[in-house]
Amino acid sequence: MINQQYPSVLLEKAVNEFAKLPGIGRKTAMRLVLHLLRQETATVDAFSQAILTLKREVKYCKVCHNISDTEVCAICASPQRDASTICVVENIRDVMAVEGTQQFRGLYHVLGGVISPMDGVGPSDLQIDSLVKRIANGGVKEVILALSSTMEGDTTNFYIYRKLDKLDIKLSVIARGISIGDELEYTDEVTLGRSIINRTVFTGNL
Repeated sequence: MINQQYPSVLLEKAVNEFAKLPGIGRKTAMRLVLHLLRQETATVDAFSQAILTLKREVKYCKVCHNISDTEVCAICASPQRDASTICVVENIRDVMAVEGTQQFRGLYHVLGGVISPMDGVGPSDLQIDSLVKRIANGGVKEVILALSSTMEGDTTNFYIYRKLDKLDIKLSVIARGISIGDELEYTDEVTLGRSIINRTVFTGNL
């Protein structure tokens, strides 16, 4: 049965799917669906094919866990990057944010989230063990903890500090030019860049 708000079941289904996306309300979903309806069929086909191809073929770098088209991402494979420095971030969006500053030439390690008991996310749900193994293999001199300045981010910083404490590396954290509670991806590039340059030694204090 058609919802009286919609003249078509097909329209309603499309709006429902778009409304499932983060940050997309039903009004925005409706605008997006109506926009697609106004486009040429070839344009909509290209759009849908790009999404399907992304989902089916995208890979995650076996070294840093960033999104990649190959087994090892372009950053990890680049001889121009400083392999002795690893920047630990929460997600792929944070890699893009740090890269946008053009102030970091090392490698990355994407955790896939932060420790959050309230959300049921523990250390075993994140790429922390693979980080420890990566450091233990040698060649890394510094690990930069570039997690959001939230309670969950600080808890994750402390957990990683405890896991890496026995290894002979410098452990630093980005400077607090970023306000408490802010997420990395929403920080402007100048502030984030300065926070990386002015990073400080992490002492394990929450």
